[in-house]
Amino acid sequence: MRLEEFDYPLPKELIAQVPLEKRDESKLMVVNRGSDEIDVKRFFDITDHINEGDLLVVNDTKVFPARIFGEKSTGGRVELLLIKKLTDRSNGAQVFSSLSKSSKPLKPGQKLFFDNDLTGEVTSLLGEGKIEIAFRADRDIFNILDEIGVMPLPPYIKRDGIKNAGVDKETYQTVYAENVGAIAAPTAGFHFTDGLIDKLTERGVKIAKVTLHVGLGTFLPVRAENILDHDMHEEFFSVSDDCMNKIAAAKAAGNRVIAVGTTSMRSLESAYGADGTLEKREGETKLFIYPGYKFKVVDAMITNFHLPKSTLLMLVYAFGGTDLIKRAYKRAVDESFRFFSYGDSMFIS
Repeated sequence: MRLEEFDYPLPKELIAQVPLEKRDESKLMVVNRGSDEIDVKRFFDITDHINEGDLLVVNDTKVFPARIFGEKSTGGRVELLLIKKLTDRSNGAQVFSSLSKSSKPLKPGQKLFFDNDLTGEVTSLLGEGKIEIAFRADRDIFNILDEIGVMPLPPYIKRDGIKNAGVDKETYQTVYAENVGAIAAPTAGFHFTDGLIDKLTERGVKIAKVTLHVGLGTFLPVRAENILDHDMHEEFFSVSDDCMNKIAAAKAAGNRVIAVGTTSMRSLESAYGADGTLEKREGETKLFIYPGYKFKVVDAMITNFHLPKSTLLMLVYAFGGTDLIKRAYKRAVDESFRFFSYGDSMFIS
């Protein structure tokens, strides 16, 4: 499968730079795989397409303000994008893998200094521009990051994340986010409000949660001309007994399991064991879903409009059907939908 098969023309002005004032007023493209029909509504109309007894599975990961700015002992400036928290050291150090940006490459043993009395030491070089850094602080580093960090907005959002740091900490997050650990948001969930969730549950729609901490891979383009040569980055996921029980109940009653976003989809499909059963699972996943994949758990999905040549778009092609999704994307461009993280949404049934 060639990478160019997953390309499409996208005017830059359709890439959403800011969120809508009201989350659930984004456009909703309804794509029906059974009839090949495509309709356009608003996201709050999703209540017309999710039935009593259906199970919505959301990703409750929470993005942390992973961009921090500090100084080297020599006085030079340094910027870090923290990627993932690693195992804490016995000496109390809180260790992360990170990308770094400074005038000169960082070296093992180098000390770094940040606001709020946070200090760090480069402990090793991990390759591909990554470092391992051990922080020392008198409290949990995630609490400090909430005070000094900036949300790690995707590179296609061309505005100053520092100036909008307070706004993005609220808007670049789902309303149900609770488990800290992601450096990118599960953006399909952005369209839900507390009120919309209440309306769905009052109608008998069930809600289950999984966790997948979206990592660096979401920012990285696919470079392999044959997509089968692409190596997915590992991401932590967790699917609980409660989620598994709700899926079993929904399936037994003949109701649908609806994944909110590609991350929920990958979590559920990763939890499907080689023995053909679903059970509580937790660990790292590198599951790469592309056309030809046989879905085992999910019956419908809510998703945003994704970057050309991205693994996210490949997953959507796999689920919705290449021809149908290509037609949907062309209509989205023709009708000036908003694309990517802060953009509009799609429901594939």
